[in-house]
Amino acid sequence: MSLLRKERANVKRFFSLTILLVIGLLGLFAPVLMPHDPLAVDISKKFLAPSWDYPFGTDHLGRCVFSRMLLGIRYSLGSALIIQIVAILLAILVGAFVALKRGIIDFLFIRIWDILLAFPTLVLAFGLLGLLGPSLKNVLIALVFTQFIYYSRLIRGLFIGMNEKDFIQAAKISGTSGIKLIIRHYLPNLLPPIVTIVVLDIGKVILEIAGFSFIGLGVQAPIPEWGMMVNEGKQYIRQHPELMLYPGLAIILVVLLLNHLASSFKKLDQ
Repeated sequence: MSLLRKERANVKRFFSLTILLVIGLLGLFAPVLMPHDPLAVDISKKFLAPSWDYPFGTDHLGRCVFSRMLLGIRYSLGSALIIQIVAILLAILVGAFVALKRGIIDFLFIRIWDILLAFPTLVLAFGLLGLLGPSLKNVLIALVFTQFIYYSRLIRGLFIGMNEKDFIQAAKISGTSGIKLIIRHYLPNLLPPIVTIVVLDIGKVILEIAGFSFIGLGVQAPIPEWGMMVNEGKQYIRQHPELMLYPGLAIILVVLLLNHLASSFKKLDQ
Protein backbone atom coordinates (compact mmCIF):
# COMPACT_ATOMS: atom_id res chain seq x y z
CA MET A 1 0.00 0.00 0.00
CA SER A 2 2.87 2.33 0.74
CA LEU A 3 4.32 1.84 -2.76
CA LEU A 4 0.88 2.39 -4.32
CA ARG A 5 0.41 5.60 -2.34
CA LYS A 6 3.80 6.89 -3.40
CA GLU A 7 3.07 6.01 -7.03
CA ARG A 8 -0.19 7.91 -6.91
CA ALA A 9 1.60 10.85 -5.30
CA ASN A 10 4.18 10.82 -8.09
CA VAL A 11 1.44 10.82 -10.76
CA LYS A 12 -0.39 13.66 -8.99
CA ARG A 13 2.81 15.64 -8.63
CA PHE A 14 3.73 15.16 -12.31
CA PHE A 15 0.22 16.14 -13.45
CA SER A 16 0.12 19.25 -11.27
CA LEU A 17 3.67 20.31 -12.13
CA THR A 18 3.06 19.89 -15.85
CA ILE A 19 -0.04 22.08 -15.90
CA LEU A 20 1.53 24.69 -13.61
CA LEU A 21 4.62 24.74 -15.84
CA VAL A 22 2.43 25.32 -18.90
CA ILE A 23 0.62 28.16 -17.12
CA GLY A 24 3.95 29.63 -16.01
CA LEU A 25 5.32 29.49 -19.55
CA LEU A 26 2.18 31.18 -20.87
CA GLY A 27 2.79 33.99 -18.40
CA LEU A 28 6.49 34.16 -19.20
CA PHE A 29 5.89 34.45 -22.93
CA ALA A 30 2.69 36.48 -22.61
CA PRO A 31 4.05 39.49 -24.56
CA VAL A 32 4.65 37.20 -27.54
CA LEU A 33 1.43 35.21 -27.24
CA MET A 34 -0.99 38.08 -26.62
CA PRO A 35 -3.03 38.79 -29.79
CA HIS A 36 -3.75 42.38 -28.68
CA ASP A 37 -2.45 45.04 -26.35
CA PRO A 38 -4.13 44.17 -23.01
CA LEU A 39 -4.23 47.83 -21.98
CA ALA A 40 -5.54 49.26 -25.27
CA VAL A 41 -8.99 50.82 -24.83
CA ASP A 42 -11.46 50.80 -27.75
CA ILE A 43 -15.03 51.51 -26.64
CA SER A 44 -16.33 50.65 -30.13
CA LYS A 45 -15.34 47.01 -29.46
CA LYS A 46 -16.71 46.62 -25.93
CA PHE A 47 -18.44 43.36 -24.96
CA LEU A 48 -17.56 41.54 -28.18
CA ALA A 49 -18.37 37.83 -28.18
CA PRO A 50 -15.53 35.28 -28.30
CA SER A 51 -14.03 34.90 -31.77
CA TRP A 52 -10.78 33.90 -33.48
CA ASP A 53 -9.57 37.46 -33.13
CA TYR A 54 -10.74 37.77 -29.49
CA PRO A 55 -10.77 34.22 -28.00
CA PHE A 56 -12.40 35.34 -24.73
CA GLY A 57 -14.19 38.39 -26.14
CA THR A 58 -13.66 41.94 -24.89
CA ASP A 59 -14.52 43.75 -21.66
CA HIS A 60 -16.41 46.98 -20.91
CA LEU A 61 -13.54 49.06 -22.32
CA GLY A 62 -13.04 46.98 -25.46
CA ARG A 63 -9.85 45.34 -24.15
CA CYS A 64 -8.96 41.79 -25.16
CA VAL A 65 -9.84 39.54 -22.20
CA PHE A 66 -7.61 36.71 -23.43
CA SER A 67 -4.57 39.00 -23.59
CA ARG A 68 -5.35 40.33 -20.11
CA MET A 69 -5.69 36.80 -18.76
CA LEU A 70 -2.26 35.86 -20.15
CA LEU A 71 -0.57 38.94 -18.72
CA GLY A 72 -2.45 38.43 -15.46
CA ILE A 73 -0.46 35.23 -14.87
CA ARG A 74 2.56 37.40 -14.19
CA TYR A 75 0.75 39.52 -11.62
CA SER A 76 -1.10 36.70 -9.85
CA LEU A 77 1.11 33.60 -9.95
CA GLY A 78 4.34 35.52 -10.60
CA SER A 79 3.80 37.91 -7.69
CA ALA A 80 2.97 35.02 -5.35
CA LEU A 81 6.19 33.22 -6.34
CA ILE A 82 8.25 36.35 -5.70
CA ILE A 83 6.60 36.83 -2.29
CA GLN A 84 7.23 33.23 -1.25
CA ILE A 85 10.83 33.11 -2.46
CA VAL A 86 11.82 36.40 -0.79
CA ALA A 87 9.96 35.56 2.43
CA ILE A 88 11.44 32.08 2.82
CA LEU A 89 15.00 33.21 2.06
CA LEU A 90 14.76 35.97 4.67
CA ALA A 91 13.13 33.55 7.11
CA ILE A 92 15.90 30.98 6.68
CA LEU A 93 18.55 33.62 7.36
CA VAL A 94 16.84 35.00 10.46
CA GLY A 95 15.45 31.71 11.78
CA ALA A 96 18.78 29.90 11.42
CA PHE A 97 20.70 32.77 13.02
CA VAL A 98 18.39 32.89 16.04
CA ALA A 99 18.31 29.09 16.45
CA LEU A 100 22.11 28.80 16.38
CA LYS A 101 22.84 31.82 18.59
CA ARG A 102 20.11 31.28 21.22
CA GLY A 103 20.53 33.27 24.46
CA ILE A 104 19.20 36.84 24.65
CA ILE A 105 18.76 37.02 20.85
CA ASP A 106 16.42 34.02 20.92
CA PHE A 107 14.57 35.42 23.96
CA LEU A 108 13.90 38.78 22.28
CA PHE A 109 12.97 37.08 19.01
CA ILE A 110 10.35 34.90 20.72
CA ARG A 111 8.81 37.81 22.64
CA ILE A 112 8.56 40.11 19.60
CA TRP A 113 7.32 37.36 17.30
CA ASP A 114 4.70 36.24 19.85
CA ILE A 115 3.24 39.74 19.72
CA LEU A 116 3.27 39.87 15.92
CA LEU A 117 1.83 36.36 15.55
CA ALA A 118 -1.01 37.24 17.92
CA PHE A 119 -2.54 39.06 14.95
CA PRO A 120 -3.81 37.12 11.91
CA THR A 121 -1.57 37.61 8.88
CA LEU A 122 -4.38 39.33 6.98
CA VAL A 123 -4.80 41.87 9.78
CA LEU A 124 -1.07 42.67 9.66
CA ALA A 125 -1.22 42.96 5.88
CA PHE A 126 -4.27 45.24 6.09
CA GLY A 127 -2.45 47.45 8.58
CA LEU A 128 0.63 47.74 6.38
CA LEU A 129 -1.44 48.47 3.28
CA GLY A 130 -3.33 51.11 5.24
CA LEU A 131 -0.02 52.81 6.03
CA LEU A 132 1.65 52.32 2.65
CA GLY A 133 -1.36 52.76 0.37
CA PRO A 134 -2.82 50.49 -2.35
CA SER A 135 -0.44 49.37 -5.08
CA LEU A 136 1.22 46.20 -6.37
CA LYS A 137 4.53 47.14 -4.76
CA ASN A 138 2.94 47.67 -1.38
CA VAL A 139 1.02 44.40 -1.60
CA LEU A 140 4.34 42.63 -2.22
CA ILE A 141 5.94 44.36 0.78
CA ALA A 142 2.99 43.63 3.09
CA LEU A 143 2.71 39.96 2.16
CA VAL A 144 6.48 39.35 2.23
CA PHE A 145 6.51 40.76 5.76
CA THR A 146 3.58 38.65 7.00
CA GLN A 147 4.91 35.46 5.40
CA PHE A 148 8.39 36.16 6.75
CA ILE A 149 7.05 36.52 10.31
CA TYR A 150 5.38 33.11 10.16
CA TYR A 151 8.16 31.30 8.32
CA SER A 152 11.02 32.61 10.48
CA ARG A 153 9.33 31.34 13.65
CA LEU A 154 8.67 27.99 11.99
CA ILE A 155 12.23 27.62 10.69
CA ARG A 156 13.69 28.56 14.07
CA GLY A 157 11.74 25.66 15.56
CA LEU A 158 12.91 23.26 12.85
CA PHE A 159 16.55 24.24 13.37
CA ILE A 160 16.33 23.91 17.15
CA GLY A 161 14.73 20.49 16.73
CA MET A 162 17.81 19.36 14.80
CA ASN A 163 20.41 20.85 17.14
CA GLU A 164 20.68 17.67 19.20
CA LYS A 165 20.83 15.27 16.28
CA ASP A 166 23.94 13.08 16.28
CA PHE A 167 25.10 14.12 12.79
CA ILE A 168 24.76 17.81 13.71
CA GLN A 169 26.80 17.32 16.87
CA ALA A 170 29.41 15.36 14.91
CA ALA A 171 29.64 18.15 12.33
CA LYS A 172 30.12 20.75 15.08
CA ILE A 173 32.81 18.65 16.77
CA SER A 174 34.63 18.30 13.46
CA GLY A 175 34.81 22.10 13.22
CA THR A 176 31.99 22.80 10.77
CA SER A 177 30.12 25.98 11.66
CA GLY A 178 28.27 28.99 10.28
CA ILE A 179 26.99 28.99 6.72
CA LYS A 180 28.77 25.76 5.86
CA LEU A 181 26.97 23.94 8.69
CA ILE A 182 23.61 25.29 7.61
CA ILE A 183 24.05 24.48 3.92
CA ARG A 184 25.67 21.06 4.31
CA HIS A 185 23.77 19.60 7.25
CA TYR A 186 20.66 21.56 8.23
CA LEU A 187 19.05 22.54 4.94
CA PRO A 188 19.28 19.15 3.14
CA ASN A 189 17.22 17.62 5.94
CA LEU A 190 14.82 20.54 6.31
CA LEU A 191 14.13 21.26 2.64
CA PRO A 192 11.26 18.72 2.20
CA PRO A 193 8.98 20.23 4.90
CA ILE A 194 9.98 23.78 3.92
CA VAL A 195 9.21 23.18 0.23
CA THR A 196 5.87 21.58 1.10
CA ILE A 197 4.81 24.52 3.26
CA VAL A 198 5.99 27.13 0.74
CA VAL A 199 4.24 25.44 -2.21
CA LEU A 200 1.03 25.01 -0.23
CA ASP A 201 1.07 28.68 0.79
CA ILE A 202 1.53 29.95 -2.78
CA GLY A 203 -2.16 29.26 -3.34
CA LYS A 204 -3.05 31.17 -0.18
CA VAL A 205 -0.91 34.13 -1.27
CA ILE A 206 -2.59 34.17 -4.71
CA LEU A 207 -5.96 34.35 -2.97
CA GLU A 208 -4.73 37.15 -0.72
CA ILE A 209 -3.40 39.17 -3.67
CA ALA A 210 -6.69 38.66 -5.50
CA GLY A 211 -8.67 39.54 -2.37
CA PHE A 212 -6.80 42.79 -1.78
CA SER A 213 -7.21 43.74 -5.44
CA PHE A 214 -10.92 42.88 -5.34
CA ILE A 215 -11.59 45.28 -2.43
CA GLY A 216 -9.40 48.02 -3.92
CA LEU A 217 -6.38 47.72 -1.59
CA GLY A 218 -4.13 45.77 -3.92
CA VAL A 219 -3.28 45.99 -7.60
CA GLN A 220 -4.87 49.01 -9.25
CA ALA A 221 -6.42 49.34 -12.71
CA PRO A 222 -5.51 49.01 -15.50
CA ILE A 223 -3.06 46.26 -14.40
CA PRO A 224 -4.71 42.95 -15.41
CA GLU A 225 -4.26 41.03 -12.17
CA TRP A 226 -6.92 38.31 -11.89
CA GLY A 227 -8.45 39.67 -8.67
CA MET A 228 -8.64 43.13 -10.22
CA MET A 229 -10.32 41.63 -13.29
CA VAL A 230 -12.94 39.99 -11.05
CA ASN A 231 -13.46 43.35 -9.35
CA GLU A 232 -13.92 45.14 -12.68
CA GLY A 233 -16.31 42.48 -13.96
CA LYS A 234 -18.60 42.35 -10.91
CA GLN A 235 -20.72 45.31 -12.03
CA TYR A 236 -21.53 43.45 -15.27
CA ILE A 237 -22.24 40.08 -13.65
CA ARG A 238 -25.81 39.92 -14.95
CA GLN A 239 -25.15 40.91 -18.55
CA HIS A 240 -21.63 39.49 -18.99
CA PRO A 241 -20.77 37.02 -16.18
CA GLU A 242 -17.83 35.72 -18.20
CA LEU A 243 -15.83 38.81 -17.24
CA MET A 244 -15.76 37.44 -13.68
CA LEU A 245 -15.85 33.78 -14.67
CA TYR A 246 -12.58 33.65 -16.62
CA PRO A 247 -10.26 35.14 -13.96
CA GLY A 248 -12.21 33.44 -11.15
CA LEU A 249 -11.78 30.01 -12.71
CA ALA A 250 -8.10 30.73 -13.36
CA ILE A 251 -7.56 31.51 -9.66
CA ILE A 252 -9.42 28.35 -8.60
CA LEU A 253 -7.48 26.16 -11.06
CA VAL A 254 -4.04 27.40 -10.01
CA VAL A 255 -4.83 27.18 -6.29
CA LEU A 256 -6.19 23.62 -6.65
CA LEU A 257 -3.12 22.53 -8.63
CA LEU A 258 -0.81 24.00 -5.99
CA ASN A 259 -2.74 22.23 -3.23
CA HIS A 260 -2.51 18.93 -5.13
CA LEU A 261 1.21 19.49 -5.59
CA ALA A 262 1.77 20.20 -1.90
CA SER A 263 -0.28 17.16 -0.84
CA SER A 264 1.80 14.94 -3.16
CA PHE A 265 4.98 16.17 -1.43
CA LYS A 266 3.45 15.29 1.93
CA LYS A 267 2.61 11.75 0.84
CA LEU A 268 6.10 11.23 -0.53
CA ASP A 269 7.57 12.28 2.83
CA GLN A 270 5.43 9.79 4.78
